[in-house]
Amino acid sequence: MRPISALIASIGLLAASAAVADSRVFIVANEADGYGIDQCLARGDKCGAYAARAYCQSRDFAKATSFRRVDPDEITNAVPHAANRKCTKNSCGEYVAITCQR
Repeated sequence: MRPISALIASIGLLAASAAVADSRVFIVANEADGYGIDQCLARGDKCGAYAARAYCQSRDFAKATSFRRVDPDEITNAVPHAANRKCTKNSCGEYVAITCQR
C-alpha cells in the first residue's frame, strides 16, 4: 500500500509543477502605431499590461507575467541586421519580450 500512496503523491507533484512551468516568452517588434501602446510595452509601464494580456490571451495563454523592451543583441542572431534598413524615429530595431503563462 505504501508504494501506491507514494506514486499518487509523485503524480500530484508533477502535475502541479507542470502547471506552474507552462510559460513562454514571445519577442515582438515594437512598432509605433500612433496609439502609444508600443511605448507602454517597451517601458514596462502599467498601461502596457492590457496590451500584453491581450497578446497572451490571443495565443491561448491566461495572462502576461511580464513585458519589457529587449535589444536586438539580446536575441541571439534571431533578428537580421539589414544594412539598407530604413528606420523611423520610433521604430528601428526595437523589440518587446512578453512572458505569457497558462
